Amino acid sequence: MTQSDIAFMQEALNEARSAAAADEVPIGAVLVHQGKIIARSGNRTIRDCDPTAHAEIVVLRQGARVLKNYRLAGATLYVTIEPCSMCAGAMIQARIPRLVYGANDPNGGAVHTNFQILSDPRLNHQVEVTLGVLAEECAAAIQSFFAERR
Repeated sequence: MTQSDIAFMQEALNEARSAAAADEVPIGAVLVHQGKIIARSGNRTIRDCDPTAHAEIVVLRQGARVLKNYRLAGATLYVTIEPCSMCAGAMIQARIPRLVYGANDPNGGAVHTNFQILSDPRLNHQVEVTLGVLAEECAAAIQSFFAERR
């Protein structure tokens, strides 16, 4: 974990907070290429009426448009919560070389907790993973969101 990882995760947390303010599940993501954020978003499933509009998917789509390539070689994805199987699969398709995430997701995590999609040797691409960056803040964002709704 580097100082840059912490700074970019703070940006992902800002996106998660914006998502929460819009009554979306507060998960945020930023995509970094050559040291600069090229895409950012929070979850948009409700806003977009799209079950695939997870923060990770939104930024992968934005990043592909910015780079004019569906392969996102050289990019790092920062996300506040461990990605689900859909998002992990999309990272494989995009050939993301590195993922940095905050808190594990015991309910749907597909990187470390329930499945290990990004490191499965049966797939044609593996992703370097750094986990636990600002884990407490990332977990608190989502836990407080759901606590308010119970």
